[in-house]
Amino acid sequence: MTGEAVRELLLRLRELQSERVETYRLFEEGHRAYLSGAPHYDFPRYRQLVHEVTVAFSGISREVLGIAGRLRDELGRPELAQHLARLQEREQEKLQLTAQLQLAQQRAQDQPEVDAHQQEVRELKHKLIKTIEAISEILQDLKYDSEEVE
Repeated sequence: MTGEAVRELLLRLRELQSERVETYRLFEEGHRAYLSGAPHYDFPRYRQLVHEVTVAFSGISREVLGIAGRLRDELGRPELAQHLARLQEREQEKLQLTAQLQLAQQRAQDQPEVDAHQQEVRELKHKLIKTIEAISEILQDLKYDSEEVE
């Protein structure tokens, strides 16, 4: 029974990660549309998008934390719960970097002559790539440590 419960929770986690990926895709698509409106940006529409994305990510995070709690407290798998805690930290970092990158991209678009803005975009993209790599590594560790269950 315990193994089955762990499998179900890990399956739900995979679904939640897919939801995160789709939410990021919509967020990036909406930001591209926002930038394409320059110089007359539709900030109210973009603000609504940010709100919707925030609500979606908050719900996903709550559910992931709930899964981590069950793995740790009910199912005796603290090592899997620890992976989820690390995952949540990196996902939060990814969201913050994504928001910073979007602001930097707008500054770079509005002031293309300012090299510092272009440099900031490059640096944030690099940090974002490193964070995404860390997320992938955590998910691989989780998969490896949970294989005995499957």
